[in-house]
Amino acid sequence: MILLLFGLFFLLLYGILVFYIGQSGWGWMRSRVQNSLSWKIKVLYIVVLTVVATSFITGRLFENVILYFVGSVWMAIFYLLVLLLPLVQLSVWFLRKTQVPKEHLDKWPGMVIVGLVFLLVGYGMYNAYSPTVQTYDVRIMKENPTMEHLNIVMASDMHFGLLFGKDQAKKMVKNINKLEPDIVLLPGDIVDDQINQFINQGIDEILAEIVAPLGVYVSLGNHDKHDGPTDELIETLERGNLRVLYDEVILVNENILLVGRRDRRDAQREEIADLTEGIDLTKTVILMDHQPYDLQIAEQQGIDLMLSGHTHLGQVFPGHLITQRIYENDWGHLQKGQIHSIVSSGFGFWGPPIRIGTRSELVQIEITFGL
Repeated sequence: MILLLFGLFFLLLYGILVFYIGQSGWGWMRSRVQNSLSWKIKVLYIVVLTVVATSFITGRLFENVILYFVGSVWMAIFYLLVLLLPLVQLSVWFLRKTQVPKEHLDKWPGMVIVGLVFLLVGYGMYNAYSPTVQTYDVRIMKENPTMEHLNIVMASDMHFGLLFGKDQAKKMVKNINKLEPDIVLLPGDIVDDQINQFINQGIDEILAEIVAPLGVYVSLGNHDKHDGPTDELIETLERGNLRVLYDEVILVNENILLVGRRDRRDAQREEIADLTEGIDLTKTVILMDHQPYDLQIAEQQGIDLMLSGHTHLGQVFPGHLITQRIYENDWGHLQKGQIHSIVSSGFGFWGPPIRIGTRSELVQIEITFGL
């Protein structure tokens, strides 16, 4: 019942904001339309706005690439307009009290908003589709007789689907292999809510080309979903040589233990204490947990390195202000006692195909062992 009420409230708020944007846009266009055509263009304007404003949902429902792309770009524009329109309108209100000619105030605000939105969407799409490499040097105070260093490459939150597909998968594999990892770790949100596009685009075959002597391992995130049994989802991912750890602990080599947890929203997920009960804490223990919660608990259970994603660092400014309040570590490297927490902003994106104030990334972690 609470979720239903929240959904209705969200739809009502969204409808009010779309109406506000639509009215503002029509107010700027009206003076530029001939009176004899005004009502026809207004009807067309309302129809187009309605289709565009609902295309994000209809595109996902019908898995229509064009509708979903239009809807995703609209969500980016919608977000930016909600931020920019009040600021510009407030500026116009103040300027009307000055000697600035009225015709300038009727003409330029709309052009400024269109120009800013165009530039910000372009900049945001560049950030979303042009990943960088974020590197961290970490010392783990445990001896490892078999190796002095470990090169980990981590990628999270790819959200492979309609807008982030096989071309981005090929780019990810190419960039990962350039870094010559010993091991590759993918802590969640490999797919974008459904596995269909992952299968249809052959992304499993592309990911199978990752080269890592110690293997490629995955923990599932909140968007790693499937209409069928979870076993089918795991089997699909593992066709790409991705070993899925679903509340499991494995020995990667003689001195490294890897723990992969179910997502926090999974009602059957085990506690860290249950997963790590009886393990040899003289070995290095690495934990993949999609959502970066329970850092203190992980530290108490002897985890040396915890890898997470999920936050996207807010993805679009000022979203980072929210993630900073929610998570002890919402991005980057944080050491707490013996544990090192590293959170990625993600290789892909969710929803609007833009990043403003953040950048898509691969993470390279150079581990040095010993005192």
